[in-house]
Amino acid sequence: MAISLTYTSPPLEKNCGEAKGIVVASKMVRKRPARLIVPDCLPVLDFGEQREKKRMEEEKEFEVEGRDYYLASKKGRREVMEDGYGVMLDILGDPKQAFFSVIDGHGGRAAVDFVAEHLGKNIVKALEFVGGEEDKLKAAIHEGYLSTDKDFLSQGQISGACAASVLFRDGHLHVANVGDCRVVLSRKGVADVLTSDHRLSREDERFRIENSGGYVHCRNGVWRVNGSLAISRAIGDPHMKEWIICEPEIRKLPLTSDCEFLIMASDGLWDKVNDQEAVDLVLSEKNSLVSCKKLVDMSCKRGNIDDITVIVINVQRFAATSI
Repeated sequence: MAISLTYTSPPLEKNCGEAKGIVVASKMVRKRPARLIVPDCLPVLDFGEQREKKRMEEEKEFEVEGRDYYLASKKGRREVMEDGYGVMLDILGDPKQAFFSVIDGHGGRAAVDFVAEHLGKNIVKALEFVGGEEDKLKAAIHEGYLSTDKDFLSQGQISGACAASVLFRDGHLHVANVGDCRVVLSRKGVADVLTSDHRLSREDERFRIENSGGYVHCRNGVWRVNGSLAISRAIGDPHMKEWIICEPEIRKLPLTSDCEFLIMASDGLWDKVNDQEAVDLVLSEKNSLVSCKKLVDMSCKRGNIDDITVIVINVQRFAATSI
């Protein structure tokens, strides 16, 4: 008889009457397990990932038509949308006081979300303790930026964000920025750039960083701080806080009859569309929301792959007297 299976037995106790390590034969044949059939397509368990992905796709583009302001935003090729914005109307019960901000993050959304929620509130909080004097008002805006930066750093996050903000108060426009978000005013159809980008192309910014012990490096035509960030000021970035400061540059100007509208946008727009082109496009459209969307489309058609956020504001609404 053929032996179908052999194996070495475990050690036997003495009272079994057999020697240890005996080899025995078995007539039983081990059955082969049933063939495993793997389907071509396996179902995916959804623990929120698919829903989140769908939500992100739905939010790839969106528009807002507010009271005297219009916004269009489009996600670029990054995995997460890193642009944001903030709006506060009727500040302290005054319909002619308002705050707007455009925010461009890097390293994730943490800094973007924090700045969008807190920057305007911190500036308004500081305003409650100042009068109408220019120096005090400037100090309040400055304090709003610094306190937002300090509070964010205490969260233990590592991301950062550029921001440009506009405060309407007492018939004046107060513009502040850190980073490369930009604010442009149309004066009778002529573009007036109200902010200066904080990039390493500015000699004063390069000198400041080098004098503080950092270094700047030009790679593929782009200057970077310590070979990393292409901007020199921002909120957050704790690992580079020695060089990436959050000191805003602030400018004040009266809202006169030649002031028409503001364009606030992240660098996703300005890297591909120049200031006068943007003003001309808004002037050519009767609908400001449509003009925002067209500015976004213009940048994308020219090869932009970054996130883009554009806000157009009717400044006449916030003048001391109706224009």
